[in-house]
Amino acid sequence: MKALYKAGAHAGFELVDRPEPETGPGDVKIRVMTTGICGTDLHIQSWDAWAQGIINAPLIAGHEFYGEVVEIGEDVLDVKVGDRVSGEGHIVCGICRNCRAGRKQMCINTVSVGVQRDGAFAEYVVIPETNVWVHQDPSVTPELGAIFDPFGNAVHTALSFPLVGEDVLITGAGPIGLMAIAVARHAGARKIAITDVSAPRLELARKLGVDLAIDVSKMRVKEAQRELGMREGFDIGMEMSGHPTALPEMIDNMNHGGRIAMLGLPSQSIDIDWGKVVTHMLTMKGIYGREMFETWYAMSAMLSSNPVLHANISAVVTDTLPATDWEKGFEIARAGVGGKVVLDWTGF
Repeated sequence: MKALYKAGAHAGFELVDRPEPETGPGDVKIRVMTTGICGTDLHIQSWDAWAQGIINAPLIAGHEFYGEVVEIGEDVLDVKVGDRVSGEGHIVCGICRNCRAGRKQMCINTVSVGVQRDGAFAEYVVIPETNVWVHQDPSVTPELGAIFDPFGNAVHTALSFPLVGEDVLITGAGPIGLMAIAVARHAGARKIAITDVSAPRLELARKLGVDLAIDVSKMRVKEAQRELGMREGFDIGMEMSGHPTALPEMIDNMNHGGRIAMLGLPSQSIDIDWGKVVTHMLTMKGIYGREMFETWYAMSAMLSSNPVLHANISAVVTDTLPATDWEKGFEIARAGVGGKVVLDWTGF
């Protein structure tokens, strides 16, 4: 099969022939149709310090995907050949305290598809049946199915706190931040503002229905509050950027008792005013991945019940390229000026 392969501890990928993965008794083999390019994949391609600390090359990367089941192991119970599926990329142990308590997303022994084991930048990928999400809704296109993983990040973050009637600040208008706009609107938020410095991404945010897209190179969040007619601070914050200035400014603009969900991974330490966190009685919650599998049920239910949400999430995919043009796809993703980039593997 063709695969994007990192042969050793160095930068780059190669599109090469690799053996097809074998299917174990509880596994499902999927013919990959589409894959999304994630920030994690950019780190792996660059072979930066983060990648060097977590990746064991050789490796096939890729963890956001959609495809068709072509083979099942003898112990597989529910998934069938021909099912159209996406995959939960965090494979858990099932026996640690959190797994046994039903909190699989908190498993201390998690192994990630495309990070610690071969992933979906390939014609075929194998994952356990327990990680397969079967799409029952035929309106889920291969492009939309490829971004269920990051859509799940947006849903997990946005639904961490009640949103009905609340004023929401999202920092970072990357693909996940953009999807969070649509989720927050679906969940009943009042005013939604988003920050970034990329004009194309802020324009995408406007098309998705944000109340105010803030270019923080030109306007401060405090000014934006006045423009929105807000008398008090934001009730809900979603930090999606990991930028060192985003969280401190968010804290400065939260209402007393405000709640902040943090998904963005900072690349350096961040100094914040802990006195303000305490005296303003703020709640801060770290978010990683998706709740297994409550987030997946929520994603599918929202998409099937709300055509506007379906259209807006689909619109976050701005570039679809054949897998043979993977280098161009990675360049577009790394430029950080558009939405989600998807590779199509059906041309081989």
